[in-house]
Amino acid sequence: MDLIKFSIKNPVTIIVSVLIVVLFGFISLGNLPYQLTPNVTKPEIKVTTRWNGATPYEIEREIIEEQEDALKSLNNLVEYESSSKDNVGEVKLTFKLGTDLRAALQDVSNKLSEVSSYPDNVDEPVIETATASPVIWMMLQTLEDNKRHIDEYKTFFDDEIKPVIRRVDGVAGTMGGGGREQEMQINLDINKLASYNLTIPQVINILQKENVDVSAGTQNMGRRAYRIRTVHKFSTPQEIKDIILVSNREQRVTVGDVADVDFGYATPSTVAMFLGKDGIFLGVQPSSDANIVQLTNEVEAVVKKLNETALKKEGLTMKWLYDQRPYIVGSVDLVKQNIIAGGALAVIVLILFLRAISPTAVVSIAIPISVIGTFIILSAMGRSLNTISLAGISFAVGMLVDSAIVVLENIDRHRKEGMSIADAAYKGTSEVWGALIASSSTTMAVFLPIIFLEDEAGQLFKDIAIAVVASVTFSLFVSISVIPMLWKKFAGLSGKEPRGETGLTRFGNKFVNLFMGIVNWSLKSIATKVITIGSLALFSVLTIWALFPKMDYLPQGNKNLVFNILVTPPGLSYEERYNMGAYLMKRIEPNINKDVDGVPGIGRAFFVSFGDFNLFGGTSIHESRARELIPFFRPIVNSLPSVFGVSLQSGVFEKGIGEGKTVNIDISGEKIEDIANVGMQLFMASRGAIAGSQVRPVPSIELLYPEVRIKPNQDALKALSLSSSDLGVMVDVLMSGRKISDFEQDGKKKIDLVLKANDEQIKTPEDILASQVVVPNGALVPVSSLANSQPTTGISEIRHLNGKRTITLQVTPPPNMTIQETMDILGKTIDGMEKGGKISNSVEIGISGTADKLTETIALLSMNFVLALVIVYLLMAALFGNFLYPIVIMFTVPLATAGGFIGLALTDKFIEPQPLDVLTMLGFIILVGIVVNNAILIVHQALNLIREEGYEHKRAVVEATKTRIRPIYMSSLTSVFGMLPLVLVPGPGSEFYRGLGSVITGGLALSTVFTIFVTPALLMFFIKLEQRVSRGKSVETIDLSKA
Repeated sequence: MDLIKFSIKNPVTIIVSVLIVVLFGFISLGNLPYQLTPNVTKPEIKVTTRWNGATPYEIEREIIEEQEDALKSLNNLVEYESSSKDNVGEVKLTFKLGTDLRAALQDVSNKLSEVSSYPDNVDEPVIETATASPVIWMMLQTLEDNKRHIDEYKTFFDDEIKPVIRRVDGVAGTMGGGGREQEMQINLDINKLASYNLTIPQVINILQKENVDVSAGTQNMGRRAYRIRTVHKFSTPQEIKDIILVSNREQRVTVGDVADVDFGYATPSTVAMFLGKDGIFLGVQPSSDANIVQLTNEVEAVVKKLNETALKKEGLTMKWLYDQRPYIVGSVDLVKQNIIAGGALAVIVLILFLRAISPTAVVSIAIPISVIGTFIILSAMGRSLNTISLAGISFAVGMLVDSAIVVLENIDRHRKEGMSIADAAYKGTSEVWGALIASSSTTMAVFLPIIFLEDEAGQLFKDIAIAVVASVTFSLFVSISVIPMLWKKFAGLSGKEPRGETGLTRFGNKFVNLFMGIVNWSLKSIATKVITIGSLALFSVLTIWALFPKMDYLPQGNKNLVFNILVTPPGLSYEERYNMGAYLMKRIEPNINKDVDGVPGIGRAFFVSFGDFNLFGGTSIHESRARELIPFFRPIVNSLPSVFGVSLQSGVFEKGIGEGKTVNIDISGEKIEDIANVGMQLFMASRGAIAGSQVRPVPSIELLYPEVRIKPNQDALKALSLSSSDLGVMVDVLMSGRKISDFEQDGKKKIDLVLKANDEQIKTPEDILASQVVVPNGALVPVSSLANSQPTTGISEIRHLNGKRTITLQVTPPPNMTIQETMDILGKTIDGMEKGGKISNSVEIGISGTADKLTETIALLSMNFVLALVIVYLLMAALFGNFLYPIVIMFTVPLATAGGFIGLALTDKFIEPQPLDVLTMLGFIILVGIVVNNAILIVHQALNLIREEGYEHKRAVVEATKTRIRPIYMSSLTSVFGMLPLVLVPGPGSEFYRGLGSVITGGLALSTVFTIFVTPALLMFFIKLEQRVSRGKSVETIDLSKA
């Protein structure tokens, strides 16, 4: 079917088709989720196992090593790492992209069942998919008139508040900290226990056997069946006090005689503060397909309702710390504005060239139809509306009118030659539709490999690829169907508009004559052709060589959130960490909600500390100035004794806190001491090698966690009929308490039943050794007679990477240094230390993190660049039916590449610092598909003139160049001006696409100027192979009477 003829004859059908596209486009737009960036995630599964009271060494030996042995043979496993800390072990498994997570979860569960056994008191491993970093941060605090401490609301918070937040659509999970779990505590008086000759194991055994409900089944009696149960679960403190421990003729001893029983709270371990006031923090983690803006709105509505109801009754309020809405909405709105501004600039360029409203309106119709149609494809492919996908649409805006311009300009040329309106519409469109399909195909072809990429970069680029391919496809449909039909309808109006000679047209003619003068000179002889081609080729090579910058991974973004990670000596007490938080809050107090000496005011500030992880964060009262807080925070966090801080702006693409723009040095080996020793040397060397860098060891390289090891005296224990296990249980109870069972009240969730010593009696490790305990023979002995104590130090965390003990140094370079530069410096530093014999042979050094990803992505993009060249070449060879003409066209690629580097250099110097990150690298691949379009027009027109009009070869080349200068410059200028707002307009999210835009605009601008010279010169070497046809061919008259 002849689509062009059909469109001209059936305008109503075409208009209805367009309206259907627009209607479904708006429906799809409403369904697209809002996100800051596309999801860039690999499938991850986390296995968490708790063992209360266990040290990192015990967790590693008894749990982690067993689990790793079972899990390391999983299908599609890319990497596994683990962490052994006090009380808990965690294994994180990373799988290949595309792995079915449900099947992987089942595989993990099956493999863990192969672990033979765990020690007593180890909880069942929890298997879950790893969730994204929190997008919302909140903190629960008490109201002014509430005298209770916030710590006492931990159980209420977990049981009543968290579940409500988790039920919000799009919430994958929550992370929290602060507060103390409520417990039913039995506080033993050690002296009273000794006076009744009761041992701690005896008390535990009695309480466990009494706190039971036993079902005996059902008894049938006549018409009824009776359920028979023995019930004795504790439900009140008094019931526990009344439990008889000893009952004989001489004495009757109850729990109440030797202990106080009441509700209490676990030993504090987590510090959480907001603006100096204690709290319980909560982070909300989104699901992968969540609409972040909608999710945040819904969570905010739930929190507002909770503050007015359940929380208000308890004297509590939930404070909102941070969310991404201002940045996401600001970023998306900015790209929308850029699309509108780019479209407006493109229309202005068209008016200047066409000098008439109606043809400009006809061409401009391609922009909204194509953009709105793109939303249908994005929705159908499950993508989101984010800065990257919208940037893709924005880049396409300028290109969308390219095809329409070529069609309209050719129709207009035939109309001026005397053809009827209908014939000019058909002939003008049918002449160039082959070139349009060729140019659109090359643009789309470079993106097709990207759409099917499965790695992280592929996920990121996919949205741009889909957006550009979809919009260009729609614009091609508009150009060969809607444009000729609308031209036919508006031609009468167009004819009435003034088209006389103006100053602008005279300038345009002089411009064309100047360029054609250079073209004619370049075609004079073989020497001039060689000079033209050689000089431009040399210029391109030298420009690329001179301006090639260092490479970076991904833009950091400009989120309004700054983190200060405090690296402290291992084993700081709760009180010390609390005082540290209070000190930091006091230091920033003068800057809360007001600018001081040019430093932006701090809107919100929070401090969270658990274990060895200490985080001090803040936001600016100015949404776009958070980065300026870093030099303000750094001296404050580094003023604490024996503490150094790593101050970073939260990155858009970081997977964990502080894991954005970092180069990781992985130090692996068998002995912790060797690894830590090398880690300390590399820590100092890397800080010295890169001025202004921040280095964070994960975990700590200091083996200084204070530890007291109680060594059982085997002879003494055996003589008294005790075991090491009995001694360990006694010490556990005396120290911080031991969970012995559960306590359940009717209608409430169960809490831990804990047996512990009186806090007033046990305050130091020495108090434990001095405590009197009863042994089975009734004697009263101090713990020191059963064991010796040995003060020592250990490590706070043992980390494994792929099964090997590893310490990682996370090196964050200064803002003006790229990842590639950092890798080069660190590589040389490590090589120098290895050659100098400073690194033990028992230790392996590797560089990973962002450095790994950059290396992989460079290789991937290099391959895609070559693949794009090959695809475009083969595509053009198929379209032209010749293997030589594509060589002529492909010569524009090095010119465009040089222009891309010029554009990048100008942006870096005059607008914003702009490294060559992977998003910017994508611009060079996109250029391959775009810049060949201008050369295609010249080659295609020259071949048409020779094959159909019988032109002589040189005359055909000159005439093709002359007739195509106007549409080439119209389409190129609309493309450049359409993208220009992306490069020039600052604002949230602009850092994602500024570099990409500068490469495309620079490459397109330079190649457009030079294509006019180099393509004719190169074409003359090949076009003489064409056979001329005889002149006098009649123009076919088309039956368009019904149109």
